[in-house]
Amino acid sequence: MSVTIGLEAIGLRSPERIAHTEYCSNYALIRAVTGRDPKTDPSAWRHFNDEWALDLLWVTNDGPVDWGSRGRVTDMGHAEFLEGGIDRRDTVRCPFDDPEEVLSFDAAAEYGLESISELAEYYERIYRSGQRENPNQIYTGGYYKTIISGAIEAFGWDMLLTAAADAERFERVLASFAELTMIHVQAWAKTSIQVFIQHDDFVWTAGPFMNPEFYRKAIIPHYRRFWDELHRAGKTVLFCSDGDFTLFVDDVVSAGADGLIFEPITDLDYVVERYGKSKVIVGSKVDCRTLTFGTKEDIRREIDETLKLAKGCPGFFFAVGNHIPSNVPIDNALYFFEYLSRNWAR
Repeated sequence: MSVTIGLEAIGLRSPERIAHTEYCSNYALIRAVTGRDPKTDPSAWRHFNDEWALDLLWVTNDGPVDWGSRGRVTDMGHAEFLEGGIDRRDTVRCPFDDPEEVLSFDAAAEYGLESISELAEYYERIYRSGQRENPNQIYTGGYYKTIISGAIEAFGWDMLLTAAADAERFERVLASFAELTMIHVQAWAKTSIQVFIQHDDFVWTAGPFMNPEFYRKAIIPHYRRFWDELHRAGKTVLFCSDGDFTLFVDDVVSAGADGLIFEPITDLDYVVERYGKSKVIVGSKVDCRTLTFGTKEDIRREIDETLKLAKGCPGFFFAVGNHIPSNVPIDNALYFFEYLSRNWAR
């Protein structure tokens, strides 16, 4: 069963094939694989997960109440990503008029610190329901708006970057997001999840957008506190970020991450060389841009390059490292899985 393969990979026990997960929003692909329309049939996703032999589902949940109903958040709008552009949003609104408002912001005070026990009950219900509906995959727990991702939602990029110029005061602002995150981490730690995803998009495609030493002083130590809490509860912690965080791989591992989830622009060779035997690795050299614009030969080459590394890693999960979005041609996506599944046996 897929869930068995997933658990063996999480436990670094070298399952019979390379473990597999994907982050997919390509409705046409779901229809092609399952014959079901995900827009009208919620079971389509479950059938796709089984048909594509997914062993772990990427799941996070930030609680029952949205920040926007509690305090100030920025709307940066949204570009077309889903089929038919149904997610496009042209509204842009920032409730902060100047950086001083950002630098005096306290996330815990703004949004409130919820009851850990009540959050834990909510998260346990979410987990049990999700795992029951997806018995063939590991259904993870996790938190999305950790520190930088939380600050992005609150301030938007313009105000965040302007305020970050005052490093000392901005560090205190980020600490308030960490305080808020810890409540959710503590709640998740009380649930029966086995795997927790700590998501924080803390870098850009080009790497860090602040001084690297600021990350090591003001952000990553909070990760250690979160993960100590989760480890005491026996949870496996996977850290996830978009962008290139090669520079911080060692820092994140030293802080206690049991595994890393990343896009192809983070150096897979480096991660495998340093941590291939000792950490869970979720990613690949297959880029969604290759699936979108490349040939079958391009796709095959990136799969082959990944498998050369992955087969020596007991906890490797193969994934298109930056999503399978709606504009990926179906023939390319189907070829990707057909070729991968023919070659992923150890």
